[in-house]
Amino acid sequence: MKAKEIKNLSDAELSAKLSELKTELFNLRFRHASGQLENPLQINLVKKDIARVNTVIRARQIKG
Repeated sequence: MKAKEIKNLSDAELSAKLSELKTELFNLRFRHASGQLENPLQINLVKKDIARVNTVIRARQIKG
């Protein structure tokens, strides 16, 4: 997901997106541990998306 797309989301949508990404990360880790994950680099991409969402949420909290 691009940073511009994340910035355009509302606060509620950001919270929903964050929980969705965390669930996806859990599922990817589970599939990786069981040896069913074809592309382990997906885990890194999801982690970066979580960081982007958290950054936007924090920037909005600081801004007020």
